[in-house]
Amino acid sequence: MTGEPSIELPMDEIELSEEQELASTLKRLSELRVEHRHLDNEIAALQMTGVTDMLKIQRMKKTKLALKDQIRILEDTITPDIIA
Repeated sequence: MTGEPSIELPMDEIELSEEQELASTLKRLSELRVEHRHLDNEIAALQMTGVTDMLKIQRMKKTKLALKDQIRILEDTITPDIIA
């Protein structure tokens, strides 16, 4: 023991905090999905117009992949692990 008193939150506050955290995570996940879809549409539009600024398209694709990674991480935090 460290000698410091432990602070315990009532179950109501713990559940509320978890719900707020989940709501915040879901909101961020939604925002990332919208941004990912927007980038996908922009890339497709650039490729269809024939404007080939390959460096710009490469950067956009890299950003899109980073967004996908962030989405996957957030999805993993809200999906419970199932031990098979």
